[in-house]
Amino acid sequence: MRKILISVLSGVLIIGGSIFAAKFIVNSKQSQRPKPKKVVKTVFVDTVKNGIVPIVIPANGNLVAKNRVELYAEVQGVFRTGNKLFKPGQEYNAGQTLIRINSSEYYASVQAAKSNLYNLVTSIMPDLQLDYPEYFPKWQQYLSDFDLEKTTPKLPEIKSEKEKYFITGRGIYSSYYNVKNLEQRLSKYTIKAPFSGILTEALVTEGTLVRAGQKLGEYIKTDVYELEVAISKAYADFLKVGKEVALSNLNKTQTYIGKVIRVNGRVDQASQTITVFIEVKGDNLKAGQYLEANLNAKSEENAIEVNRSLLLDDNQIYVVRDSILDVIDVTPVYFTDKKVVLKNVPNGETIVSKPMAGAYTGMLVKVFGAAENQSSAK
Repeated sequence: MRKILISVLSGVLIIGGSIFAAKFIVNSKQSQRPKPKKVVKTVFVDTVKNGIVPIVIPANGNLVAKNRVELYAEVQGVFRTGNKLFKPGQEYNAGQTLIRINSSEYYASVQAAKSNLYNLVTSIMPDLQLDYPEYFPKWQQYLSDFDLEKTTPKLPEIKSEKEKYFITGRGIYSSYYNVKNLEQRLSKYTIKAPFSGILTEALVTEGTLVRAGQKLGEYIKTDVYELEVAISKAYADFLKVGKEVALSNLNKTQTYIGKVIRVNGRVDQASQTITVFIEVKGDNLKAGQYLEANLNAKSEENAIEVNRSLLLDDNQIYVVRDSILDVIDVTPVYFTDKKVVLKNVPNGETIVSKPMAGAYTGMLVKVFGAAENQSSAK
């Protein structure tokens, strides 16, 4: 019995000592929680000065040659070799032959028709000399000027009804206009450059059998280009023909001055935009080149322009009053990808000019540069 009592007491002492030691260890590791320091964030501010803010509408597009001709064949034949190769990048002067299609067979039929007309006129000369001698000299002169190797000359002017009936009855008019129709078609076997320019697309080569209606290539003039851009219909009334437009390439390394030459009168139903055409000239411009345009649509009075990131969801911006952040209501009137034009911002108001993470109304802040100004004043 004595041994049992001793064992129980020993166990109680061991358990009690363990609990005491554990509490001592826990209490020894507790440290006093530090008090948080009061953090005052620094903000960048600007003083509002309302003024006139120009509304510049950014747009972009690809250049298209103002004078551009798509070449199509109206006749059939074999494409013949010319003085210059029919290849993209080949330059031509106005009037030079772009395409020549073999017309030997058709040329022979034209010559036969011209010969038939000549024979008809020749056949009426004896009767004309006997019945209407007063008209004989001009028809004699017509035959003298007639050359089968040249374009058929125009028929002599007929002033008398008797002469008109006589010539018509012999089938000269129908034969003449048949020849002119054939000559007109013969001219389509040769396509000449309507202006000095460059060939940008060639879809056939020498020796190719060309068919009527087949596209042969594309020819452009390289001195004047057009830029087609889409502008919101809200600014349609401010875009006038003749306005100058600042243009630049994608890398901003080259700038150009363009001019609005046409404004489409129809609004695109899907995008609610209006197409504007800008004319631009430049020696280093190329068809298909990407350009960015800045169109001066109008000017907003009593307004300011700030970064879009400063505008809050409820059309408010942060201001600083006695080192405390506050918000005021504003009216945004125009947005770009980076800027926003605001109205109804009081003059002299101190607004936050750079976004600040974790900002809230009533937050204590320090204006950047204020401390330095105070120390320098002392």
